[in-house]
Amino acid sequence: MKKKHSIIFLVVILAIFLFIFPVTNGQNEIPLPNPTLKGQKSFEEVLSTRRSRRSFKEGAIALKELSQILWASQGITSKDGKRTAPSAGALYPLEIYVVVGEVEGLEPGIYHYDAPNHKLIRVIDKDKRSELNLATGGGRRNIENTPVSIIITAIYGRTTKKYDQRGIRYVHIEAGAVCQNIYLQVESLNLSTFVMGAFDDAEVKKVLALNQNGSVLGGEVEPILIMPIGKRI
Repeated sequence: MKKKHSIIFLVVILAIFLFIFPVTNGQNEIPLPNPTLKGQKSFEEVLSTRRSRRSFKEGAIALKELSQILWASQGITSKDGKRTAPSAGALYPLEIYVVVGEVEGLEPGIYHYDAPNHKLIRVIDKDKRSELNLATGGGRRNIENTPVSIIITAIYGRTTKKYDQRGIRYVHIEAGAVCQNIYLQVESLNLSTFVMGAFDDAEVKKVLALNQNGSVLGGEVEPILIMPIGKRI
């Protein structure tokens, strides 16, 4: 009987550990916690207090918080695959990358957000914040010690194949919608963020290892903007 109870106890402890500290499988896939569909702040309150905040308090953010922010950016909201942000022709040219330094339960590295399955795919298992900081010019916008940075990238060909060169404008409109979604979700979580558009495109692509052997996502991937995220001071 004691042996049986000991086994049950160990199983429970293991289950709790895996829930708190998710581990990758052989393909480096990390399932994310389910998003919350009702927040503690009203939409109007979040709109009225949304600001760009460039200074962060030390400390990691929670995996649940990152999950919520990623869902707000590109999460699936209908059975037919519609997402949280509008997309011309429902072509969804944007891909979200996450440069992780300090997220509870997540190893430092670079991850790709698999929106249809709401999970992260680890693409680089090394803390690359210093390299990203250099690619953005550093200085007062130092993001080397920022817990996490979200990078919105685009595969323009997904949209231009239908809308030709006008599709480039549509991609940028979509990126703006995603950026605002992230802003509002961050605000609702009482965290801080700001948007960066001034960076060396080629260097950011090197940091993310984009297009090294041809894109597995179906086209050339280009960075559009970066949003560092951290704890509110």
